[in-house]
This record gives sequence, C-alpha cells and structure tokens, in this order.
Amino acid sequence: MNNNGFTNADWTLFKRKVPEWQEAYMDKLTREYIQLLSSDSTPTERFWALEKRIKEDKHRAGVCIDMRRSLLFHNLMMLISEGVISLSDLDGFSDEIKDRMDFFFKNRSESEDA
Repeated sequence: MNNNGFTNADWTLFKRKVPEWQEAYMDKLTREYIQLLSSDSTPTERFWALEKRIKEDKHRAGVCIDMRRSLLFHNLMMLISEGVISLSDLDGFSDEIKDRMDFFFKNRSESEDA
C-alpha cells in the first residue's frame, strides 16, 4: 500500500481498465447520437443538438481522463458519478479502494434521499 491508500496493483489495473471503460462509454454515446440524429426535429435542430452534446460529452471522464496516479480516486469517483462504470466494475481492486468508493457513494445517496 502506498501513501495514497492504493496499491501498485490498483494503479496497474486502473490503467488497463480505463480504455475498456471509455470504449464502452463512447459506444453508448454513439448510440445516443444516432437516436438524436434520427429524431423528428428539423435538420438544423438535430445538428445543433448533436454539437451541444458532443461539446459537453468530450469533457467527461468517460471520454477524456487525466491519467495521473495522484488522481486515481478522483478519476474513479468521476467515472462512477458520470455513469461510465458502477461500483461492481471495481472487482479486482483493493478493498481500500472499494471501501472508499462504497462509503462515498452510499453516503451521497443517503444524503440525496434525506
């Protein structure tokens, strides 16, 4: 365990998983874009709606992520928050990471329910 609360194995697994997660997320986005372009709105409305979506989506962690070791927890939180991955996608990571993410997201959902 290093001083950031995760192991070298966690970092290695994260680096291996991110491209898979991003590819799946971008596939989902592409399908959503196809639906948007297939709508009954005018060509102009479809064009500008697509442009707006791409402009927003390209800044999401599921598309572009800063791969710094120091941002591992932040990146995982962003990936989960944006729906790119779920807590179940953390299989193989250390208990420390799973426990931290579980704690954060359970506390967040409890505060949203209150």
